[in-house]
Amino acid sequence: MIQIPPSAIENWGSAAVFANVLATRLGVPLPAIPVLVFAGSAIAGGNLVFSHVLCAAVVAALLGDGVWFSAGRIYGRRLTDSLGRMSLSLDASMRTTRALFERFGVGIVAVAKFVPGLALITPPLMGTTAIAPAMFVVWDTVGTVAWASFWLLGGALFERQLGMLLSVLRPHGGSILDVLFAAAVLYLTYRYLLRWRLRKWLSRRVVTPERLDRMMRSSTPPLIVDARPASVRRDESYRIPGAFLLDVESLESMDANLSASNIVVYGMYASDAAVRKVRKRLLKKNVVNARLLYGGLDEWVRRGYAVEPLPPELNLFTASMARI
Repeated sequence: MIQIPPSAIENWGSAAVFANVLATRLGVPLPAIPVLVFAGSAIAGGNLVFSHVLCAAVVAALLGDGVWFSAGRIYGRRLTDSLGRMSLSLDASMRTTRALFERFGVGIVAVAKFVPGLALITPPLMGTTAIAPAMFVVWDTVGTVAWASFWLLGGALFERQLGMLLSVLRPHGGSILDVLFAAAVLYLTYRYLLRWRLRKWLSRRVVTPERLDRMMRSSTPPLIVDARPASVRRDESYRIPGAFLLDVESLESMDANLSASNIVVYGMYASDAAVRKVRKRLLKKNVVNARLLYGGLDEWVRRGYAVEPLPPELNLFTASMARI
């Protein structure tokens, strides 16, 4: 089927799956699915044993997830906050994972394996909770077995089609390695384009902490909105002085006279999904002067600007607006 001797596939196929899955689970930006699919095709061709490949994938995933879970248990929110700054989509994934965990419990660990963003952030995020390590391992194993089996069986099911693809490449000197390399390049290019688009978008819509501090001291200070999820506010119970706490779900009842207001919205990070969601809804209500705080509340605190404790009750945005 491919330009690799069957003996080499038999000797190194499971090892290749193990190395690829482990690297992916540790955060290396390499796709694991193409390798699993081609491994499934090799299983259907009699060159690999399903149980051996499945075991290699599961052990590799558990090792990688175990490292992240342990790091989350040791470093807590510092680790997840750092990941949120570094990644394009992890901030949104963290918010989604927290919400799912609060609603469904530890079972989301198994389901997260099928969602790329959630798959990476779930282990360290679960490490910051009180979940017992044994319980995490059980659910992680269930999810990994289901995830790896799905792609291995998919590769076996489409063995003929994969063979036809490789037969087209063979006259041109191509092999399975070329297909995997092309998949990795396309994946990395896609990730880079997404990051570039986000940075370009943010560059036109951000306010630095220094500029916000000057705006707050001016004769016409901006309206500052805290768009962090409630679960984050419970852990980080402080805000920028005078900021209004926003219930993201109550935006439909916002004051229609905000179009003339100068608004600065912040979350934990500049790319926080909740912040972008708030700004998008504000634009729909013709509020065009809403901008984002660069780096979010984390950057504001890191640069030494003042914060104040949250009030005992959550003064939601709509209630606060009545006092303006």
